[in-house]
Amino acid sequence: MSRRAARLSDLDSIDDETKCIAVVIETPKGSRTKFAYDPDREAFVVMKVLPEGMTFPFDFGFIPSTLADDGDPLDVLVLMDEPVISGSIVPSRLIGVIEAKQTEKNGKSEENDRLIAISQSCQLFEDVKKLSDLPGAVTEQIEKFFINYNKEEGKKFEVKGCHGRKRAREALRDAQRAYKRRRWKEAPRVS
Repeated sequence: MSRRAARLSDLDSIDDETKCIAVVIETPKGSRTKFAYDPDREAFVVMKVLPEGMTFPFDFGFIPSTLADDGDPLDVLVLMDEPVISGSIVPSRLIGVIEAKQTEKNGKSEENDRLIAISQSCQLFEDVKKLSDLPGAVTEQIEKFFINYNKEEGKKFEVKGCHGRKRAREALRDAQRAYKRRRWKEAPRVS
């Protein structure tokens, strides 16, 4: 990383050396416990425990210095050989995006896309360069996980489409711009 940040959520989105996205892992693969990074406390907070038999299929986290439509950093699922602990920064390459609409219990809907990336150190998926390179069953299982995860909370997760790297990069650029706009608005003004 080229810039030292006070909080994980403020790290650079892209590693200058590798040109990979930096992903901060919140919830490890195989975990029933959903963690979320709280930038105010600079700590990982337990959000909930999934029902017996339901676990995160891959490491789940966020891309720092981004702001998605839901007000949080951009979500990303990272495919790699082994799970890593919460707080790990995993250099990864974007391969695509699952675009989705999430409807809350109160009926309010918002876009809540899930970027998909491959860890730079992953051997199992090292030949996967785009979402369509993944076996269809993997993508389908990821979609089903998010549908069931949201259903468990009384929400609806409707997959609108799966797209490749170009659309994923556009989502990343949009979220980086939104983050910069928010930071600029929050910055103290000198008179």
